[in-house]
Amino acid sequence: MLDQSAPKSSTRTSGPLAGFRIVEFAGIGPGPFACMMLADMGAEVVTLDRVGAKKNMKSVAGRGRKVVELDLKDKAAVAQVLDLLANADALIEGFRPGVMERLGLGPDVVQPRNPRLVYGRMTGWGQEGPLAQAAGHDINYISVTGALAAIGPKEKPVPPLNLVGDFGGGALYLVVGVLAALLEASKSGKGQVVDAAMCDGAASLMSMFFDMTAIGRWSEGRESNFLDGGAHFYGVYECACGNFISIGSIEPQFYALLRQHAGLADADFDAQMDRKAWPALKQKLTRVFKSKTREEWCRIMEGTDICFAPILTMAEAPKHPHMAARKIFVERHGVTQPAPAPRFSRTPSAIREPETADIASLASEWKAAR
Repeated sequence: MLDQSAPKSSTRTSGPLAGFRIVEFAGIGPGPFACMMLADMGAEVVTLDRVGAKKNMKSVAGRGRKVVELDLKDKAAVAQVLDLLANADALIEGFRPGVMERLGLGPDVVQPRNPRLVYGRMTGWGQEGPLAQAAGHDINYISVTGALAAIGPKEKPVPPLNLVGDFGGGALYLVVGVLAALLEASKSGKGQVVDAAMCDGAASLMSMFFDMTAIGRWSEGRESNFLDGGAHFYGVYECACGNFISIGSIEPQFYALLRQHAGLADADFDAQMDRKAWPALKQKLTRVFKSKTREEWCRIMEGTDICFAPILTMAEAPKHPHMAARKIFVERHGVTQPAPAPRFSRTPSAIREPETADIASLASEWKAAR
């Protein structure tokens, strides 16, 4: 059983991970986002950053950390890091394969000193393979998985921001892997290396589409399937005001409500699942939605089982009644940002302020608490 409910340090926190200690080697993208989630859930996350980095009170992904500035090229600093890791629960790094080993902080050095340590490694291509040492970004990692080829209009693929590679396939799989390894370590007393690669995670996210392809429900070619913009009942439409709305009326009962509220009495709309009819029906529905403003369509459809929503900008989203009622966005130091997710009934997550810390003091504190 994964049970560390009593915090080991003098800093008492809320969240299901209170009492767990994680050392983060500063990076960009998915690593910091993963550590943000772990910190929000109560873990004590110490970020080792370059000298002069300073804490950033307004950083969203950097919230909730204790920041230690040091030079990892200094052997004395590396010795201090090893002392800190001797009593940590997990380590997270996002360097290219081999960098930590060259610093003298690879698993072969760290884990003998702390056999229970979970060693989380975040990369784009993984720890081995022909591309392991190549540079890349989210767009490249999702390109080789089949994901990017399936997203966008017929003319060309469209990058889905860096949600699929960096954060969906990267950070979230790293969090799941680290938590699973911590759970296993609580039983076995032994840590292990978690090799979280964005190309692995992005490929895993495509599981449902490989499944549908295997049973003949998905074909290659953008805008030719019911979830990729091909179907008239699942897509994005422009309104009279120039803003957009989304509908996802897949199920027959939801589609019937769409027809009812949008006034789609034309018998042509009976052919909901006829792929050959989709282009013409999409044109007709385009004209229908352009007849009213987004606000008018919201009054007609929002809150029904049509599966409808207005498409909001980042500035608009926090003001939406549902977003506001659930307090999905919060303001911190003048910066609007997403609140911690998911939610816990008994051990709620919380945003904590970053603070500067001294590595020697932390190492001593963690050792005394073991």
